[in-house]
Amino acid sequence: MSLQSVREHLRKFNREKDILEYTESSATVEQAANALNVIPARIAKTLSFKDKEGNAFLVVTAGDAKIDNRKFRDQFEVKAKMLSADEVVEQTGHIIGGVCPFGLANDLPVYLDVSLKRFSTVYPACGSINSAIELTCDELMQYSGAKSWVDVSKDWDEQLKNDAVAVQLDTINK
Repeated sequence: MSLQSVREHLRKFNREKDILEYTESSATVEQAANALNVIPARIAKTLSFKDKEGNAFLVVTAGDAKIDNRKFRDQFEVKAKMLSADEVVEQTGHIIGGVCPFGLANDLPVYLDVSLKRFSTVYPACGSINSAIELTCDELMQYSGAKSWVDVSKDWDEQLKNDAVAVQLDTINK
């Protein structure tokens, strides 16, 4: 049912036929990256949290990003507390491993993390543990109805710096 709700949601944008489905699981960032033959960072992972009042909201980050507790608290004025697996299903209609910001069971606020902006396209799940879709960041913003871009993650920018240094060294060594 979850994949079907995403398919119906994406139909509004004439993108339902662009959903990619795999025989193997794409439930984790690593599995999704392997199934899609992309680097893990390009997987758009959707995380579910509770606000001050205990209401659910979603944050979509790059696959290599981790939540920075200080940034998160500064942005949302609450400690980062993720929903339980049962709460995720109840709030989103999607099981862990297939959670995405589309076709949601409830109208939840969605925020996109700046860690995604370094890519021309990213791959969010589509409601099941073996589906995804390739979207630009603008499409992800539009299709998810995201409220805004936020900066609540860490580690990805350090990896970006390390990658840049590696490219520079590789260029020097040639």
